[in-house]
Amino acid sequence: MSQITFSPPFVRPSQVSEQLRSAGYAVLAPADVAAWAGCDLQALMALNADWSGLPPDKFLKDGGRYRRRRHSCFVVTGEEVQQVPHRPHWQPVEYNALHGGMQRLFAPMQDATVAAPVWNQLLRALAGVSGEVFAHAAGAEPWYLEAHQFRIDTRDGIGRPTPEGAHRDGVDLVAVFLVERHAVKGGETRVFEADGPSGVRFTLTEPWSLLLLDDARMIHETTPIQPLAEGGYRDTLVVTCRRGNFQGADVLGA
Repeated sequence: MSQITFSPPFVRPSQVSEQLRSAGYAVLAPADVAAWAGCDLQALMALNADWSGLPPDKFLKDGGRYRRRRHSCFVVTGEEVQQVPHRPHWQPVEYNALHGGMQRLFAPMQDATVAAPVWNQLLRALAGVSGEVFAHAAGAEPWYLEAHQFRIDTRDGIGRPTPEGAHRDGVDLVAVFLVERHAVKGGETRVFEADGPSGVRFTLTEPWSLLLLDDARMIHETTPIQPLAEGGYRDTLVVTCRRGNFQGADVLGA
């Protein structure tokens, strides 16, 4: 049986900020991601190999073995990008009913990844659009970014990109990059208004396509994946941007 998929509602780089303000989300095709971030698409693609070495996520409360990940944190002020000392990821139960309230210390991103010029270009672009949309002054204040590298695999028959279900993250901006998908079906992205009737659904299939979300306005989830052949997986990079401090800074004491 064939799978029905919906094409992403791509916008042009020049439309990103206005689309975020008006609709609460924006979706970019890979070439436009590179143009928007001021980087080379091949430089982005060169990062893909990092996802093959992600360690297992040991904090899954549903007992699954389908998720691997790394996590690191950064502060971006204007053009300056600073990686901060490694710290746990923390969310309140209001935003993550499954894993909220836990101090989850994942393996950090690899030094070579963080040192790549294209990495800093991506983070500057995300902090820049956050400033334009949420603070109305790009570069005027520091932005606190958490980066998560995910691999969801299908070794046990099914993988769940969002085991917590439809959710918000408790930040200002959420960026979801599809890095790669191999031999899987499913993985449909669903975005809904938190306080309204509107929603959209689509499937990201092209490496380094991007979904940007106004987290206060939109709820999001990704449906489970199933294998089309042995060794199926879906790789993503999720980066969140937040004003003021990292989420849970008061709880973690940092």
